[in-house]
Amino acid sequence: MPKSIVPVILSGGSGQRLWPVSRELHPKQLINLLTDRSLLQETVMRLQGPRFADPLVVSNDGHRFVVAEQLREIGVRAEAIILESSRRNTAPAAALAALFIQRNDPEALMLVAPSDHQILKPKKFLDAVDIAAGAASEGKLVTFGVNPDRPSTAYGYIKKGGAVDGIKGCFLIDGFTEKPDAGTAQEYLSSGNYYWNSGLFLFSAERYLEILQGLHPEMVSACRKAVEEGLDDLDFFRPDARAFETCKAVSIDYAVMELTADGAVVPVDMGWNDVGSWASLWDIGKKDANGNVLIGDVIAKNVDGSYLRSEGPLVSVIGLENIVVVATGDAVLVVSKDAVENVKSAVEDMKGDGRNEVLSHPKVYRPWGWYQTLERGERYQVKHLMVMPGHGISLQSHKRRAEHWVVVAGTARGTQ
Repeated sequence: MPKSIVPVILSGGSGQRLWPVSRELHPKQLINLLTDRSLLQETVMRLQGPRFADPLVVSNDGHRFVVAEQLREIGVRAEAIILESSRRNTAPAAALAALFIQRNDPEALMLVAPSDHQILKPKKFLDAVDIAAGAASEGKLVTFGVNPDRPSTAYGYIKKGGAVDGIKGCFLIDGFTEKPDAGTAQEYLSSGNYYWNSGLFLFSAERYLEILQGLHPEMVSACRKAVEEGLDDLDFFRPDARAFETCKAVSIDYAVMELTADGAVVPVDMGWNDVGSWASLWDIGKKDANGNVLIGDVIAKNVDGSYLRSEGPLVSVIGLENIVVVATGDAVLVVSKDAVENVKSAVEDMKGDGRNEVLSHPKVYRPWGWYQTLERGERYQVKHLMVMPGHGISLQSHKRRAEHWVVVAGTARGTQ
């Protein structure tokens, strides 16, 4: 490759559409939804090899220890884990990463990848990365267009323009369309000139900042100040919060790609899915003879075309079709499969009501392991803790509380 490619993995989302499995403090990218690895781990492993430098992860501050632990589990060293003090969407996040990258390698390319997507054909994806790298080295801002296999109304579309000179398989962008209606989506599919917008980008850090400076100088200024006044904190980098939070929350698509003449698209059939809803998981799940995806302790009788998942209690469904039922230890979701996009608004309503089920699971993850409240009553609480080998919880002192500890496995050392 002509220049090193730094994977920039965006892991700041909350995954509200996949509630109740995905929660604010433990969102979908940190969960083993599809394999025995989390979506974040799958994304990181996909971007290993001679093409790539060590990854840079942009994470929500509240997820930092889980992100670091998941990288450790797969034996990957991150160049940095940049912590966002608040969510500002992908354009400011990419600007932080670009400024950080420039400090070490002014000519580096950066591959911006969401942490929560599925790619079933990684070889085709990497071939597309090689094509995009050639165009990015010549100043193009490249996105990856997914070859559509159905007239989906759930995705944005990119219209292909003329070929980019000297780069086979890369095209100028003739326009973007947000989620179209069914008739328009069918027209796009039939034309062969439209692709799903994957949200994956490859460009030079320097070129991205140059174009962003021309379009949104205030954003570049704020992010530059955030990086210059940021602090290293153990394995993390903390941009200055006050500077960063002055940025407008806006995506790379809206802030840059739809406004620049230097945008390009590389079409690729890579088995892509954004894992954006329970219907998406039904699409890609292994189905039984009745078209059902069954996960966990579930029983389906006279059920068709449905997604049934239990991460706790037995779930029995009888005589229904095209529904989603998801049960966890403290919540149950029942929704028609064609209404799953409304889960996000329901979560917002629960958040407004102050429901804790939006924020976290009964099992709460910490740097040293996790804890789960088993029972709570007047003046007492029973917790189950799992402390990882070699780790320890913080020292605490309580004047009006008695604690009783029972070690059920392993050996613990206490401090009095």
